[in-house]
Amino acid sequence: MYSINDIDSKYIDSYLKEILNNKNFLLIKNFTHHGKVSTYDHCIHVAAMSLKINNFFNLNSRIDVLLKASVLHDFILYDWHNNNSKKLHGFTHAKEAATNAKMNFNVNQDILQIIESHMWPLNITKIPKSKEAIIVCIADKYCALLETLFLR
Repeated sequence: MYSINDIDSKYIDSYLKEILNNKNFLLIKNFTHHGKVSTYDHCIHVAAMSLKINNFFNLNSRIDVLLKASVLHDFILYDWHNNNSKKLHGFTHAKEAATNAKMNFNVNQDILQIIESHMWPLNITKIPKSKEAIIVCIADKYCALLETLFLR
């Protein structure tokens, strides 16, 4: 899969430095997400894949919005595998991630909408409304599949 090195350092410096250095965000390194992949690594995988999709299809997305939303899309502070109260994780975590993003960072409505809609079609009422939202939704599904099947 991808690593932080697959994201151009100019993008990290311009758009992601505050997020990647935030003590609350760094807590997600401690939680397993898919297979043996941490939530942090999954978010980095999705960010790198989102950039690849954008560049491959020449979509000219707003890179700042795309990267911030993709890195924050699963900003949840728990391991959903070990938490009985989170059995409906697939239906609830997008809203929780958006709440955490809003509480910890200066994110706009576009970013929050992308985070909240990344689980579409599971969250049927939260439809991706921008090309960045569609990219993150697709990148998330693709990375989750690879992580679950091959990174166990």
